[in-house]
Amino acid sequence: MRGSEDLLIDIGALLRRVENAPPIEAVQAVASTLGDMVDARDASLLITDFTGRAVVRLTSTDRVDGARSHGVEQAQTLPLAGTVYERVLRTQQADVQRLDEGARMIVPVTDRGDAIGLLDLVLRRPPSPAEVGDIVSAAHALAYVVIAARRHTDVFEWGQRSTPFALAAEIQRRLLPASYTCEAGQFTLAGWLEPASSVGGDTFDYTLDRDSLQVSITDAVGHQVSAALLATLLVGALRNGRRKGLDLEAQAGHANDALAENAPPGQFVTGQLMRIDLHAGTAAIVNAGHPLPLRLRNGRVEEVELRIEPPFGVIPGKTFEVQEFSLEPGDRIVLLTDGMQERNAVNLDVGQALAESSHLHPREVVHELGSAILRATNDDLQDDATMVCLDWYGGSPRDRDSEQGADPARVSGPA
Repeated sequence: MRGSEDLLIDIGALLRRVENAPPIEAVQAVASTLGDMVDARDASLLITDFTGRAVVRLTSTDRVDGARSHGVEQAQTLPLAGTVYERVLRTQQADVQRLDEGARMIVPVTDRGDAIGLLDLVLRRPPSPAEVGDIVSAAHALAYVVIAARRHTDVFEWGQRSTPFALAAEIQRRLLPASYTCEAGQFTLAGWLEPASSVGGDTFDYTLDRDSLQVSITDAVGHQVSAALLATLLVGALRNGRRKGLDLEAQAGHANDALAENAPPGQFVTGQLMRIDLHAGTAAIVNAGHPLPLRLRNGRVEEVELRIEPPFGVIPGKTFEVQEFSLEPGDRIVLLTDGMQERNAVNLDVGQALAESSHLHPREVVHELGSAILRATNDDLQDDATMVCLDWYGGSPRDRDSEQGADPARVSGPA
């Protein structure tokens, strides 16, 4: 490695390697180039599995016993529980451990709170603090490489699926946001669903503009493909209305009429549409037959009291009421579907689970709630369970973005 007086990582060289490599080889090209720059004996990327409970090492060259194969591609699934990988993903802190000859460094590969994976490096000597900082920055750049590369190939998508998807899940997957987590200064948001490989009717979505954050959570009647198709109609209508610039009331009416006009009789979707005004710090919501949101404030969990209107698709031409509710800096708001509360999930005290996870990042909260529902049902969840967790910090967008941009890289373990 070069001394700390020089720039260790040449980001320009990394990007040139990406541009010159086929999309399927872009990530490996970056890992190899990065390994050369830091004089590493080994450099590899591990991506998060869709279950949230494992990471996956992809390779097309080294043969790995027990790995899944797809042509020349291989995917080695590594459980997270109790490992350094789990700790780095949870804390988002790079880990450096001395070896007899050199050091091993595990670095989070994350974009705006979305934990894409980990960079695993075996270095020929322990890195200096400046070198650690450069490697952390390079791992952050690698997140954007993965995001760009996976638009052009199914390899990453295949690798993340340790459990094959049913057709309903394949349809539903296209309805979800590209990133399940978003950190944006004034708030952090994360969503999750269980069981990840067989859902059909549940969805969540969000979008951010200069003035507002808009969030939705929906639950289509029925199961499997029919529910996934109904959800497709509703989510498509919501996005269409939102992208036309319709306000919350008009979006709800547009989606409701789309179902009434195009879905078979008796088909409906429950849901909530929420809008947070980033300047005023106010919250507004449409509640179409859906379970009430939960709010964690000052250590206490309570339901957000809302009037409940009919689900989308029940009454053609209906006008939905936009309701406001209190939002204060430090609040945690959780939206969920009835799969968290009904059938064989009734043994889970969601409020208690939420209170016990109050110290966790929203990304970890939704994972913990997902794990809790699986424990409560002995891994036999009989209905989709979806949750969205929003932490509200308040402040102006510009001030919060400045604070976020000033965060230094964090490192754990002996260096």
